Amino acid sequence: MPNPNALEYGVYYHIYNRGNNGENIFVEQHNYRYFLQLYAKYVEPVADTYAYCLLRNHFHLLVRIKTKEEIQRTFGVWCENPKLLSPSQQFSHWFNAYAKAMNKSYGRTGSLFEHPFRRIPVTSDAYFTQLVVYVHHNPQKHGLVNDFREWPYSSYHTLLSTKATRLKRDDVLTWFDGTQGMVKSHLQGIMREPTVSLLLEDFE
Repeated sequence: MPNPNALEYGVYYHIYNRGNNGENIFVEQHNYRYFLQLYAKYVEPVADTYAYCLLRNHFHLLVRIKTKEEIQRTFGVWCENPKLLSPSQQFSHWFNAYAKAMNKSYGRTGSLFEHPFRRIPVTSDAYFTQLVVYVHHNPQKHGLVNDFREWPYSSYHTLLSTKATRLKRDDVLTWFDGTQGMVKSHLQGIMREPTVSLLLEDFE
C-alpha cells in the first residue's frame, strides 16, 4: 500500500523539523557543518535545494524532489531498487545518520528529531517567494539575531554571492526578478500573506 506521507517526485516542498521536545539539534558550530555534509550525501542526490536555514532547535528547507529519471541519472545507473529511488527514505537516512552521530558525541540516547518530519507542498509562485523570505527571516523571528542577515547558517548570502554553489541560485533569483528584487523582498518583511504562518502555527 502506498505511503500517504511519501514525498512525491517532481514536487516542491517546504520541509522542516525540530528537536524532540524542542531539544537543540545543534550544540556547537561544527554540528551545523556536519548536518550539511550529511545532507549533501543523502538528500542532494534526490532533491534540488533552493533555500535553507538551520537554527538551534529546528531547520527549514525549500526543495524540489527530483523526478525518477533525474534521480536515476544522478546515481549513474538505471536503478530498479525502489529504496534507492525513495526520497522519503533518503531523508530518513539523513536524520538517522545525524542523530546517531549526536548521540555518540554527546552521550545521549533516543530520538533526536520529531517524527514524522513536516512537509508542505509549494504550489504557487507567491508561496515560493514568500517562503524563501520566511526561511531566511527565521533567526530574527526567534530572537537569535537582531538582523536576519547576521545569521551564518542560512542560504541568504550564498544566494546573493557569485561563488560556486549547489543551490539552485539562478532559479531563485529568477523568481525574484534578480538580486535586487530578492534583497528588496527580504527587507520588506517576512511575508505579505498569512499562508506560511497559518500552516506553521502548530510548529512554532
